[in-house]
Amino acid sequence: MNDIDYIPIAALNHYSFCPHRCWRMFCAAEFVDNQYTVDGTSLHERVHTLSQNDRGEVWQVRAIYLKSEKYNLIGKSDLVEVESGEVYPIEYKRGNKGEWNNDEMQVCAQALCLEEMMGKEIKIGYIYYAQSNQRQLVEINEDLRKQAIATLNLVTNLLQTGIAPPPVYSQKCRGCSLYSQCLPQANKKMQTYQEVA
Repeated sequence: MNDIDYIPIAALNHYSFCPHRCWRMFCAAEFVDNQYTVDGTSLHERVHTLSQNDRGEVWQVRAIYLKSEKYNLIGKSDLVEVESGEVYPIEYKRGNKGEWNNDEMQVCAQALCLEEMMGKEIKIGYIYYAQSNQRQLVEINEDLRKQAIATLNLVTNLLQTGIAPPPVYSQKCRGCSLYSQCLPQANKKMQTYQEVA
């Protein structure tokens, strides 16, 4: 685990959502599909057909690889658009806007890569939610940048040490495809039992 070349951009999303899920996926190489992951995979298969379009004032490039030497990040964009000289990443998600900021973290990480690759500041990005057919604006501001870099440092440490963060039950667990591997409620009961014993 100590010879990590690059951190996958998606790992920041997963860690921000749930550190234990990130560990299971990127350290233990565990992954289980459910209806949400299958829908998401299907959406990304359609989106990740390498192409470029010129739509009048907007130039679009799909499925290009992004990389940052400075931040040790690598990943694949869903869509990058250039309009009036401004460049911005667009991340595709299957559902509606969630209650958490993990998707924004992923867009910010893509922006960090694009900035290095293009030598240009990226000020905004978008998340396209397929279910609502709407884009959500993501401001790549100083606060989000700091959160993304802090999360990147946590992910780097996780991948280097391989130490599993404890599972913590929350509302996020309801749709998680790894819930049956993790069993956060059972883990909590076991810890309580051990403390009492």
